[in-house]
Amino acid sequence: SKEKERSSVFESRCKMSSERPGILLAVSSPSGAGKTTLCTRLRAEVPRLGFSVSYTTRAPRAGEVDGREYHFVSMERFDEMNYGGEFAESARVHGNMYGTAIEQVESAVAHGHDLLFDIDFQGAQQLASHEVFEQYMTRVFILPPSLRELEQRLRRRATDADEVIERRLRMARMELAHYHEYEYVIVNDDIDSAYDALRAVYLSQLQRVSRQHGAARGLLLDGD
Repeated sequence: SKEKERSSVFESRCKMSSERPGILLAVSSPSGAGKTTLCTRLRAEVPRLGFSVSYTTRAPRAGEVDGREYHFVSMERFDEMNYGGEFAESARVHGNMYGTAIEQVESAVAHGHDLLFDIDFQGAQQLASHEVFEQYMTRVFILPPSLRELEQRLRRRATDADEVIERRLRMARMELAHYHEYEYVIVNDDIDSAYDALRAVYLSQLQRVSRQHGAARGLLLDGD
């Protein structure tokens, strides 16, 4: 099939590359749990960690720039890309469509670039459904300390109408049921502690044997 052919080409690119494979760090949470704040802080500290800029059909919020936070596109353009197989994952979230370009993911892994995904559980599921990507993924789920605190955070944010907040809270219960699909779960009851935990997860992945073969083999060959 077309997908298997693309996977075969991608695997060949990875084997030919002299770089260690990139890390696909997927971070998910209910809206308001602090995911974006934590991801932004990690990106600021680790410049080499790229950010997966998703495509979305929702309108930009105040301060958002096209191509930085998201690629803002029409529903017609999104459907065109989706039908063309251009997305590694896509999902409808709170009435809007979101998707990650497959070429961006393939390029990052093949060239040893780490990529951070600020995505919901549906996106993480779809990304992992690509067997060729799953082996490079590390999944982290951010939990709020309580649903009451989650509601307070959403209201303090003051970016959504009451009916939108109520919808997000209903959605949160469903999203929380998927925490077990992730390798790591972090309770964000203190932003600094939660950040330290997320940072530790990322740094630990850099030291996995599968990503240090090049360094170890180089030392072994150096003695010959």
